[in-house]
Amino acid sequence: MQEIEVQLSDWVFNAIRAKEVLTFHRDYFRLRKPIERRLYELARKHCGQKKEWRITLPVLQRKCGSSSTLREFRRLIQNIVDHDDEHAHIPDYGVRMDKDMVTFTNRGTMLEDQQSAGVPGFASVRLSPDALTDARSAAPGWDVYVLESEWRSWMADGGLDAPKNPDKAFLGFCKKWYERRGRP
Repeated sequence: MQEIEVQLSDWVFNAIRAKEVLTFHRDYFRLRKPIERRLYELARKHCGQKKEWRITLPVLQRKCGSSSTLREFRRLIQNIVDHDDEHAHIPDYGVRMDKDMVTFTNRGTMLEDQQSAGVPGFASVRLSPDALTDARSAAPGWDVYVLESEWRSWMADGGLDAPKNPDKAFLGFCKKWYERRGRP
């Protein structure tokens, strides 16, 4: 058991260092069933910002690590699909199943989709890739996309106009954020 913990810790540490860690919607932590969480993780990884991602049921079963029979796995997934259809239960992604094909559809709740969909206020404000790189230095340890979302919310909540120099304004926000909160 201890060896597994060391390997997991090394894996997590290396992923963080390489900036290969995905951000999860806060409602991910409200998902009660491990299979729901695993479906979200897979959708987040493979669908990401794309419109949709399709996968066959047997491959999904393998990716989930399920030891259930395919028939039982289909039943479990169909229950999740039905619940999601009624309550939009899975964050960021809708899930549907047609025979043995499962499709995850981006709900458009993530920042880039909101911007491209014309969310009022600051959709036209664009940050350069350099600004995001500089933000990592300004607020070490923080996810720059979370910071960008917080920055946009802060501007919208404060009734501020779009900044003349978005990169500079965002970096200033990141520095203040880090001064007040330190490392996550």
